[in-house]
Amino acid sequence: METITIVGGGIAGLALAAALDPSRFHVTVYEKRPGLPTVGTVLAMWPNAQRALARVGILGQARAVSPVLGSGSIRNAAGEPWITVNGGELIGMSRVDLLRLLDSAVPATVRRVNRQVKDLPAGQGLMVGADGVHSVVRRQVWGAAADARVTSCLALRGTIPAPVDPDAVGEYWGRGDLFGIAASPGGTNWYASWRSDMGPSGIDVAEALEQARQRFEGHAPAIRQVLAAAVPELSLAQRIWTTPPLRSYVRGAAVLVGDAAHAMTPNLGRGACESLVDAVVLADLLNSLPQEKALAAYNRQRRLRTRALSRASAVMMLVALADGAQPLRDRVLNLARRRNARAAVASGPGR
Repeated sequence: METITIVGGGIAGLALAAALDPSRFHVTVYEKRPGLPTVGTVLAMWPNAQRALARVGILGQARAVSPVLGSGSIRNAAGEPWITVNGGELIGMSRVDLLRLLDSAVPATVRRVNRQVKDLPAGQGLMVGADGVHSVVRRQVWGAAADARVTSCLALRGTIPAPVDPDAVGEYWGRGDLFGIAASPGGTNWYASWRSDMGPSGIDVAEALEQARQRFEGHAPAIRQVLAAAVPELSLAQRIWTTPPLRSYVRGAAVLVGDAAHAMTPNLGRGACESLVDAVVLADLLNSLPQEKALAAYNRQRRLRTRALSRASAVMMLVALADGAQPLRDRVLNLARRRNARAAVASGPGR
């Protein structure tokens, strides 16, 4: 049997371990976290991610615990909608539920090692870096030039038990900040981002929440209500990090998946989705092709797509967090709203 060592037991690592053929591979997963997390926000599962969940065999269970997100609007800071987007069958899945279901799908034949990897184990066959934006595999195999890069933006997110208000769902763009409200299992999911000098590590969540309450004090009432109900125990705060563009996700007998390969800003909500797709694409190729051909095909299929999404996410962040250009951005979006309203009237009944 061939040996595969997966460093990182998060979304990408667990999905890969679940999808690899246990009759062909001896798989070991290294994970520093002693158990599954108990706090996590909601991740949008786009159609490609849902297909990946189906491939792993947990789509039905995922849908059972995840609300359909439905429609939402891009709004100004006061809450007035600019653009409304229909999410169709897009579901919002708790990170906690996602990791729990992925963990349950991993075959019993997979060896688990609960420790942090500081130096890559030698002689472990194919080495898969699924260890996130601060990947040890990427740093040691690709070199210091591939180190993660911190942005100026803070990401604060959480859940509250109060049910989501359908009229408040959407993303609110202010001057240099944004706030999002969506459905979550059993309540409301929220997230906020703005440029901050907190961190970049060891951020105090209670302090970040207080800073958010001050920052969004003049914004829409729905935002203030959510922040008033938010507590540190159900919230997470971290600076946003990204990875530099890599010429290849494969180097020798090492390959990167998920955030280790292409950590991006969260503005398109695609990070977790693309991690799942990476995992099932790589697994299916390794299950059916010799390793060298499988890795080459994986790199062709995934690098350009994920790089394009990374760039699009970065552009979206610049637009959403516009500061000096905020008045111009708002005028353009107000104009688009008025044109859409006129078009709706012109195409109304009897026209």
